[in-house]
Amino acid sequence: MSLEAKIVALAQAMGTDVKALRLAQGDLTSLTTTTKTSLVAAINELVLLVANSGGAGIDDGATSGGAVTWSVDKITSSITAASNALKDELVSGAGAALDTLAELAAALGDDPNFATTIATELGNRVRYDAAQSLTAAQKTQACTNIGAVELAAIGDPDRDLAAVYTAAKA
Repeated sequence: MSLEAKIVALAQAMGTDVKALRLAQGDLTSLTTTTKTSLVAAINELVLLVANSGGAGIDDGATSGGAVTWSVDKITSSITAASNALKDELVSGAGAALDTLAELAAALGDDPNFATTIATELGNRVRYDAAQSLTAAQKTQACTNIGAVELAAIGDPDRDLAAVYTAAKA
């Protein structure tokens, strides 16, 4: 390839790159700034406008509202604090062992019908504050469970023990 052909190829490659750069930067005449000949000058104009207007400054000391801009650190810490407050409200100060839904579910035996299970289990307890209708087998088992083996040995939990005692005493 001749030197002239190499120079023409270089110029064409540079022209293609310049065209791509112009497309990438956009049409500077459509900038809303007064400076339209240089991107750097346009950006500097905007920075000066922002500095002189008193707006868009970062103010981490502000608590809320208005035209306040917080830094990313302030936003992150605010979100974390709100998240922790919500978590504390949900778990009502539960210890670390029960402060997630997974831990609560595990503590309840992962039973989706926990309320029904507990109600059934409570219904299977011998009451001392009210009468219950129990089968003979249930009465015998209850007597055995509370150590009243004498009643279970007699085989009739409904037997009138006072009458048995009175008869035995006589």
